[in-house]
Amino acid sequence: MEKTLEMIEDVLADKILVIDGAMGTMIQNHGPSEAEYRGARFADWESDLQGNNDLLTLTAPDLIRGIHREYAEAGAQIITTNTFSSTTIAQADYHMEELADELNLEAAKLAREVAEEFETDENPMFVAGVIGPTNRTASISPDVNDPGKRNTSFDELAEAYGAAARALLEGGVDIILMETIFDTLNAKAAIYAVRRLMRERGVTIPLMISGTITDASGRTLSGQTTEAFYNSVAHARPLTMGLNCALGPDALRQYVAEMSRITPCYVHAYPNAGLPNEFGEYDLQPDEMAEHIGEWADSGLLNMAGGCCGSTPAHIGAIAKAVAGKTPRQRPDIKRVMRLSGLEPFAAAGADETDEDVA
Repeated sequence: MEKTLEMIEDVLADKILVIDGAMGTMIQNHGPSEAEYRGARFADWESDLQGNNDLLTLTAPDLIRGIHREYAEAGAQIITTNTFSSTTIAQADYHMEELADELNLEAAKLAREVAEEFETDENPMFVAGVIGPTNRTASISPDVNDPGKRNTSFDELAEAYGAAARALLEGGVDIILMETIFDTLNAKAAIYAVRRLMRERGVTIPLMISGTITDASGRTLSGQTTEAFYNSVAHARPLTMGLNCALGPDALRQYVAEMSRITPCYVHAYPNAGLPNEFGEYDLQPDEMAEHIGEWADSGLLNMAGGCCGSTPAHIGAIAKAVAGKTPRQRPDIKRVMRLSGLEPFAAAGADETDEDVA
């Protein structure tokens, strides 16, 4: 059964929800061959398909279903769809643009199927339809010698994101998750597309918006600080705002704390299992990752928690135990003032005053 915004908020008021872990890591651990990516349906496809993880939804559904089950068994209550690259823009690398709708629809159905297997009155399950950032950026030039050059546009992104969201909703997701955002203009195109979809359908779709702090500079790839990023997308009125990917929990904590301080909505975080080593592998063990996330929960920073690159069901199981029974973050009463952003945030005078101070 698909959940309403009110149903999700009722659960969030009571507990810290656990998000599942990395789909890509689990697929890599299984090591599917080129033939397995192709399956019978795409055996004669014109280009190589190995690495198109989203395609496995169609050619190896049992593999994807099994990964969802492993995360649910570990304690995840939010199952995310295998659709990180299921847009016409991202699928163009494989000449599979026309499959984007089908990829989103079938991935949502798979995740919904598993969620319903594990759902009980005591254990509500939710499906988040993933919309990834695409492999193109609306505000950064792909050519260092031509700062004005762009390889996509706002309208092209909005069309691709809107089609993906429509198919995900048809497949039965409860939430739209815009994740691993490194270019805020891309995120704005996704927000525009989804809110247009809301108007067309006359419904409210819960949104999770997840940015990526790319390195120790504390900024997204397009240059914004955590607060500037929040100010840029707050108009979407998201269910949750948070951060994922790029950094391990030790380096990400300060930015999660900042997000918790500034946003009146719920906060999520799902860091990588540390930084990749020289072999591209992630070394942070489940108990180590859970220790960090547990401390975040103890500090009142979280409403949702999980893992990104390098995380496995073992990591998610450890995180689930670390946050079990802990009080979820209480949303602060943020004074309403004009808040703007470029690379840095700006708040109008009086932003730090409480309502009592003003009175």
